[in-house]
Amino acid sequence: MKFVDEVVISVEAGKGGNGCLSFRREKYIAKGGPDGGDGGDGGSVYIKADSGCNTLVDYRFQRRYRAQNGDSGKGRDCTGPKGEDVVLRVPVGTTVIDEDTLEVLCDLTEDGQVEKVAQGGFHGLGNTRFKSSVNRAPRQTTNGTPGESRNIKLELKVLADVGLLGLPNAGKSTFIRAVSAAKPKVANYPFTTLVPNLGVVRIGQDRNFVIADIPGLIEGAAEGAGLGIRFLKHLARTRLLLHLVDMAPWDGVEPAESAKVIINELEKFSPALASQERWLVLNKLDLVPEDEREERCQAVIDALDWQGPVFKIAAISQQGTEQACQAVMNYIEERQMLEAEDEQLAQAEADRKALLEEEARERLRHYREQMRNRKSGEVEEDWDDFDDDDYDIEVEYVRE
Repeated sequence: MKFVDEVVISVEAGKGGNGCLSFRREKYIAKGGPDGGDGGDGGSVYIKADSGCNTLVDYRFQRRYRAQNGDSGKGRDCTGPKGEDVVLRVPVGTTVIDEDTLEVLCDLTEDGQVEKVAQGGFHGLGNTRFKSSVNRAPRQTTNGTPGESRNIKLELKVLADVGLLGLPNAGKSTFIRAVSAAKPKVANYPFTTLVPNLGVVRIGQDRNFVIADIPGLIEGAAEGAGLGIRFLKHLARTRLLLHLVDMAPWDGVEPAESAKVIINELEKFSPALASQERWLVLNKLDLVPEDEREERCQAVIDALDWQGPVFKIAAISQQGTEQACQAVMNYIEERQMLEAEDEQLAQAEADRKALLEEEARERLRHYREQMRNRKSGEVEEDWDDFDDDDYDIEVEYVRE
């Protein structure tokens, strides 16, 4: 199954049914008067968040959705049936955007949330509506109005409290396997993770948070290199970023240099994302000689001039992971409590997330425009043809 996190579709609501022009005609009843009924309303188009959906792949193959038209009215004051509504089911965490105006129509963040995206047309009136004491035999009717039509973009962003950042093979998948029930693929080669993985981390009874494993970034990701550019937007809803650094890299690159690559790519992609709360997690210390561990860790902290929290772990053996998760849980609960008590702080957090999403959306739009320009030959470089389908990966996306 393909993991598709962005797609553009067309939706059209149904037209309202026309009113009926009719007069009562029965034996022994002379001049029965008008009895034309109203038409039925056109069906509307709704978007519904469904926790059973994980991807937008169904909308990649069918791009047009149209609700049913309302039927016209009938004689004997019969109203026409209303058109059937169309309900499109999408994963929780989907944002609906008007493709033509770039207006954000709705943000589906709760399971079962339903929002209308196209209003059905209003029904026409039959001639019965126009009868009066001075107009005994009206011949006026009205037609139903057209339904709304829109081109909308569906953007899926995973709902997670914590996002994992790091170069390929930094140990992100191993970390999420160690602290949650999620089982992402783990192997000793780069780009093992091709799509975001979600895991629920449980800290005692009724205390848990959701963590997202984002595919690894490489140098130049903000310009489109590798897979990271496509998935960085999934960090827009997180409260905290954990920056994993491989302390025993297979390619011999200094850990501090690797960490700087991630920081530079974040700043290029979105200043708001780069300014988000971020903790440093030094991983794979079990592969470093014990007498060199402190020296290597301190070298990374000094090179980055790091002032925030630092955790030293070995994810594969779960050394230090429990302490890190406890600290994350405490931080999330503290932030939630402060936002519940302070409306200004809660609004500031909402504004920050909105700015982050806008920056990510603009960066992706600019990148795709560059790719299309290169494909059309406006930029003379030796690039392969760009196609959105090239970025669909044949994997199964499972939320644990």
